[in-house]
Amino acid sequence: MSIQPTRRQVLQATVVSTAAAALPARVGSCEEAPPRSDKLNIGVIGVGNRGASNLAAIKAENVAALCDVDSRYLHTMSARYPDAKTYEDFRDLIDQPGLDAVLISTPDHTHFHAAMQAIRRGLHVYCEKPLAHSIWEVREMAKAARESRVVTQTGNQHHGSEGYCRTVEIIRSGALRPIREVHAWTTRPIWPQGLARPDQEDDSPKELNWDLWLGPAPKRPYDAIYHPRGWRGWFDFGCGALGDMGPHLLDPVIWALDLSAPTRIESEVSGQHEETFPKSSIVRFEFPERGNDPPVLVVWYDGDKQPPESVTGIKRLPANGVFFLGERAKLFTPDYGGRPVVLPNKKGDEIELPEQSIPRTASHHQEWIEACKGAGQTRSDFSYGARLTEICLLGNLSVRTGKAFEWDGDKPLGDHAAVIASLMKRDYRAAWLLRAQPATK
Repeated sequence: MSIQPTRRQVLQATVVSTAAAALPARVGSCEEAPPRSDKLNIGVIGVGNRGASNLAAIKAENVAALCDVDSRYLHTMSARYPDAKTYEDFRDLIDQPGLDAVLISTPDHTHFHAAMQAIRRGLHVYCEKPLAHSIWEVREMAKAARESRVVTQTGNQHHGSEGYCRTVEIIRSGALRPIREVHAWTTRPIWPQGLARPDQEDDSPKELNWDLWLGPAPKRPYDAIYHPRGWRGWFDFGCGALGDMGPHLLDPVIWALDLSAPTRIESEVSGQHEETFPKSSIVRFEFPERGNDPPVLVVWYDGDKQPPESVTGIKRLPANGVFFLGERAKLFTPDYGGRPVVLPNKKGDEIELPEQSIPRTASHHQEWIEACKGAGQTRSDFSYGARLTEICLLGNLSVRTGKAFEWDGDKPLGDHAAVIASLMKRDYRAAWLLRAQPATK
């Protein structure tokens, strides 16, 4: 076993994880569940880009309905699933009789409305990460899912991967001794951030229903900078780099260390902007003791920011990753659920690793499908997804305001509490108040 962390070890782990991400979503070598003849009737909301990948993952079921505000994506997928009914407005899809479940892959600002309407109809829901656009929304979604008892899954699809499960097993075994510090980073955003709203108004493509794309967000003119990929950097639509990659990279951190609400959040940013997230940021989360476990500092980096060599021992890190700093060793976990690497702090120290203890599943999507059919449970349901997403959104509150603040688990404290609290919930356009729905299919 190597004694000091080397760039080669870290890059090898990253290459393996990246290659694994290109393969079909299967982890572990556990015995698969026997094939079932019954199929779910699933409506798919958002069928381009990430939606296309999610659709491919559930294609063995009955794809009963497709929805997209951009007819270019809708026509492409309709040709592949000719028996599926097609819709431009997801509210109409959710009202379709006979559905069992919906899969949501829309921009962040419409997750809440699609998921809540589906839950009220008694439909099972798979929703892309981040779970929603605001803290109020994620709490409402978790509450509604819990009360309705529908099956939910958050779309952080690496949650059940071999690498993340193994990371959790190693950390929880105590092999590294107490973990007091964690560093996670990404080179995203790979979309425009740190800029002002476009001055000119573009004509929206004839294939795009721009008003439906805006959904509950404030009305604004169309510009190609928003759709199809640039929306993540805008406050009205996305949750920035932390909202995009935090649900992946912070997932094994929150899971392994059983973290819930931080007590303090602060940030450093490349600049404040009226409507977009900055080009880069560093966010520090302070978490309290949990039983016999000590407090933990979690530091997030995005853009051109990364942990210093003094922390990791690596001069040039890969694009994404997580370092757990233990008293006895470090643990590097790559993105995409790659194999974790243990790096002892002392020369010659042999780290005894635990046996496998977390059951593996065939895939994140299949776990949801089987749970919808009554076999097993999902491990990234809306309860867990809300906790994970809320932590990311708390970081964004500091990034957006430039303020450090204390957090009591429910609300901000201190001099900036009013400013922070004002961003925990947003207003919706009148046409997007939730429709009253019966709580049955």
